Amino acid sequence: MPMVAHQGAQAQTYTYSVVYSFAGTPNDGSDPTAGTLLDPQGNLYGTTYAGGTAGYGTVFKIDTTGKETVLHNFAGVGGGDGANPYAGLVLDAQGNLYGTTVNGGDPSCRTGGCGTVFKVDTTGNETVLDSFHVAGADGAFPRADLLLDAQGNVYGTTFRGGAHGTGTVFTVDTTGNETALFSFNEFSGVGDSPHAGLVWSAQGSLYGTTELGGCRCPSGYGTVFAVDTTWNETVLYRFGARPDGANPLARLVLDAQGNLYGTTWRGGAYGDGTVFKLDASGTETVLYSFTGKSGLAPYGDLVLDAQGNLYGTTTRGGAYGLGTVFKVDATGNETVLHSFKGKNGDGAVPYAGLAMDAQGSLYGTTSRGGDDGYGTVFKLTP
Repeated sequence: MPMVAHQGAQAQTYTYSVVYSFAGTPNDGSDPTAGTLLDPQGNLYGTTYAGGTAGYGTVFKIDTTGKETVLHNFAGVGGGDGANPYAGLVLDAQGNLYGTTVNGGDPSCRTGGCGTVFKVDTTGNETVLDSFHVAGADGAFPRADLLLDAQGNVYGTTFRGGAHGTGTVFTVDTTGNETALFSFNEFSGVGDSPHAGLVWSAQGSLYGTTELGGCRCPSGYGTVFAVDTTWNETVLYRFGARPDGANPLARLVLDAQGNLYGTTWRGGAYGDGTVFKLDASGTETVLYSFTGKSGLAPYGDLVLDAQGNLYGTTTRGGAYGLGTVFKVDATGNETVLHSFKGKNGDGAVPYAGLAMDAQGSLYGTTSRGGDDGYGTVFKLTP
């Protein structure tokens, strides 16, 4: 169904369609909380948090005809495998997929495991590269997408674990050795509890966000941080709630001028979340504050186009209260491109960000809704 963006001469029509509805049976995944990865051939790859043959989630592929294939069913701790992938995937030049699971792995960590880093090759074979243990400086419960370097090492964050129990920045090399590069500490002012993945700067530093921390207290509204090439961390910005944003959960996006863009789950002028910009000098600007009807509680990553427009999703709000796809232009004007209905086959409650193809089409997932209520993969075509 077409949705018209009311922005005068800049108005643009998008056609919304559901590419795939998850069935939630033992043969299919359910409840995708991560976005989709688009390969050069136009195939989509992603994960589902639950479903599959053991109920612990899947890695899936959807080809250009809309046919879905389950590449891997997670077996959980009982099978020595990961469980419940909360994050999406990254693709290397050889066609291998890398991701994380928030549970599973080594059963000695806890009953359900503390999460894994995994690889799925081009034939669908899965390998657990690392199992998190919590002990010592090791991390636990990774919720974020990975970042891949030219040598095949992966980088990410864990929500818990590390030297102080409040999360880490880590790397896993090509032999499966994991190193915690930095441990967050809620009482040191450096932030704690990172949900989101990382982004490279031109100088090789890693940028990210923490949901909490920033003050030397057991609270705080979150931070934007940098970890340099010697693994020293610097807090670039500390959120302060209204009218500022609070509790960022999404990965940052970096433009050619060195500006960072992201979302906050809460805060802003109305308490419903924000889209923000942080320039190279550390000055933060709230580009847009959500109002409920325009969306509520953005969780997923943003995507930036060549014109400086930002696209994302909100988990709630919109015309039906079940989330939106939105656009924020370079001047801070917001347009709702789609409001999810959660009925008649439509999706509901998108936790994930978007992927954009060369034609400007947007792809994403919803954790609920669809034909059977187990979530969807959708497309918005300009």
